[in-house]
Amino acid sequence: MGTKEIIEKFKGMDTTCLSDAMDRLGIKCGCAGILPVVAGAKAVGEAFTVKYRPCGTVKGTVGDFLDDVAPGQIVVLDNGGRTYGTVWGDIMTVYAQKRGVAGTVIDGVCRDLPRILDVKYPIFTRGRFMVTGKDRVELDGLNVPVAISDVQVRPGDIMVCDDTGVVAVPADRAGEVLEIACEIDGVEQRILALLDEGMTMREARAKMGYHKLQTKK
Repeated sequence: MGTKEIIEKFKGMDTTCLSDAMDRLGIKCGCAGILPVVAGAKAVGEAFTVKYRPCGTVKGTVGDFLDDVAPGQIVVLDNGGRTYGTVWGDIMTVYAQKRGVAGTVIDGVCRDLPRILDVKYPIFTRGRFMVTGKDRVELDGLNVPVAISDVQVRPGDIMVCDDTGVVAVPADRAGEVLEIACEIDGVEQRILALLDEGMTMREARAKMGYHKLQTKK
């Protein structure tokens, strides 16, 4: 199965199921503290990575990389968890949406919330702050490995973002993750059916092996 087909399958799954699948594979995936700005705005796509560093005495720019992001990709910004300066605002929101960018993940903060909320742009961050990151941080690299909340994200990895949070699926393990996630989802749906049939939760979970679904083998 190709990457496009896997992404389409992931669009029908939630981050909790994928997290359980990657637990079984021993893959660290959950980007702690990175949460949605717009409720219900799900985003799934390949990562276009951006890394920032603090400015020195000679100040660089935050970059105009959005021209290089392909439709359907997710911009993944590693700002080192910094909350004193933003690296995403309304102009970027408008342009990203116009170009068909699937969403944005920031280990840091964004600003210009009214525009983001108005157009329901899928963005996932540590929070919001009005102070610009210009002259505070500068571009350090494009399409290089980055860290989002201590999870490594490489260019082309698949990001899945929903109301619960963000997971990063390594591109070279995506097929395995999908297979296990489908299995886990099937078991959970069967448990719900058993509960509807009158079985107790203890009985249903025991019957379906619920407590070891995510256990690494």
